[in-house]
Amino acid sequence: MKKFLYRRLFAAGLATLALSAVPVAALAQDNAAIDAMEAYLDFVDYGGATIFPEQIPKDDWKKFVVIDARDATQFAKDHIPNAINIEWRRVLAERSRIPKDKPVLVYCNTGSLSAQAGFALRVAGYDNVRILQGGFAEWKAKGGTDAATKATGAAVH
Repeated sequence: MKKFLYRRLFAAGLATLALSAVPVAALAQDNAAIDAMEAYLDFVDYGGATIFPEQIPKDDWKKFVVIDARDATQFAKDHIPNAINIEWRRVLAERSRIPKDKPVLVYCNTGSLSAQAGFALRVAGYDNVRILQGGFAEWKAKGGTDAATKATGAAVH
């Protein structure tokens, strides 16, 4: 009986392993995706299209389509004014909501997930995408939409 149970567990484990490897193997064979990422990495600027909150003047925020790449719960608690919520892993699935003819700013909590979303969008041909360096946390800490004003304001002595 024990031998039968071990064989079933072993077989189930192998089946699970085989099924989980399929998408990775399929992706490894997708030369078009690999070529697109290689081309992007060859020519992307060093900053990878990142921008700091203090680089955006207060009046320029309205020119951006701002995408909050966090989950809906975090978005509901607080977000950058006028942002739309598209979770980072959904940006390609929902790319019809993202314009190519206006500047797009993507952010998450700290910048790591929005960087992945931005990378995917840029590989997909969105050269108008910028990533908010430091994410929502840094944006808030630096003064939100007033970050540029605060950064360039006169020193108080």
